[in-house]
Amino acid sequence: MFKSFFPNPKIFFISVLIFAGLTCAVWYGYNEQMADFFGLDITDSEPVIGLKHFVTDSFLLFYCYYFICTVIFAFVWFKASPHKWQWWSIIGSSTILFSTYFSVQVSVAINNWRRPFFDLIQSLLKPIGNNTATETINAQTANSASEQLFGLLIVFGEIAFLAIFIYVVTRFLVSHFIFRWRTAMNEYYTQYWLKLRNVEGASQRIQEDTMRFASIMESLGVALVEAVMTLFAFLPVLWSLSEYVSELPIIGKIAHPLFYASLFWSIFGTGLLALIGIKLPGLEFNNQKVEAAFRKELVYGEDDANRADPITLNELFLNVRKNYFRLYFHYMYFNVARMLYLQADNIFVFILLVPTIVIGAITFGILQQILTAFGQVSNSFQYLVNSWTTIVELLSVRKRLTAFESTLDDNINHTN
Repeated sequence: MFKSFFPNPKIFFISVLIFAGLTCAVWYGYNEQMADFFGLDITDSEPVIGLKHFVTDSFLLFYCYYFICTVIFAFVWFKASPHKWQWWSIIGSSTILFSTYFSVQVSVAINNWRRPFFDLIQSLLKPIGNNTATETINAQTANSASEQLFGLLIVFGEIAFLAIFIYVVTRFLVSHFIFRWRTAMNEYYTQYWLKLRNVEGASQRIQEDTMRFASIMESLGVALVEAVMTLFAFLPVLWSLSEYVSELPIIGKIAHPLFYASLFWSIFGTGLLALIGIKLPGLEFNNQKVEAAFRKELVYGEDDANRADPITLNELFLNVRKNYFRLYFHYMYFNVARMLYLQADNIFVFILLVPTIVIGAITFGILQQILTAFGQVSNSFQYLVNSWTTIVELLSVRKRLTAFESTLDDNINHTN
């Protein structure tokens, strides 16, 4: 799977983790010094509303830093281990990472927009039944308010159009990236077809399993990258917004309560559902095996009248039936736990904010920002919760391809 597309996969991915850790440490430890060197101002200030959010000095410095780091990493691997697919596997991966990060920053820009917009809404709305609701405001005030509202709506439209553009470009790049990966796997396996043709389900593994692996990676891989990038973008936002929340129910006053509450709730849900669904990957893998055995007998029966007799087919299908019924049972209690957690997640942040709301410590705009930031962080940590079914399918496909490749490696070693 990986050796066909990435140069020396084990060493490559280890180097990615080490290099990413070092570059992140340098960025967070010395970005101010780098900014001073280039004469840029990246000191904390009020969030910039609108498209100017993406051309601040901090962003410009990051763009340059990311580009330089990508060039250095790619140059080392291009020289150390040249590979047919290196432009897609290295440069393509880096481009998709940057595009995904930029799309997450679009969400941050929209979240920054929420405060002035909803604060303005709150200032203009009047309670029902209040005598002042019948009072008319002067034309000048009304025109000013209208201009502000329409101005903020136009700003939202600009950000939304940018979001659409980035989304389309990212999905386009990912689709081509994944198909190149599938092409690499196909070329690798067909190269050794004479050695693999006698493996059970060889044709299915080359055609169907590589296709399924590519399609699952397209959806699951993007979701994982988005989850990680969202954490990098919204955790600092949630940290800063926590200053508006002084205490939590039952627990009382703690520093940065929203930040720690989101970590606890997300890790708790992820760990709980991972434990409950621990048997599902194995069952999915067994499901692939019994389905393959049933399908293989049917294929043999097409050319041999002595194969695929009713008794044999009934026995094979009975194995399919047993495994599916076991799978349904385990998915039943897993889905119960998953839905209970997700429904509780809908109101969890409101429970946290009850003491803050009742004393009127935050405005409507800040409330909207907190809800969005908390939801983004929680959803990122709940990646395993939301994608568990797809992850199980990917693990089953990976097991089949790994077994397939191990057979190939054994044949090659035996030949040598």
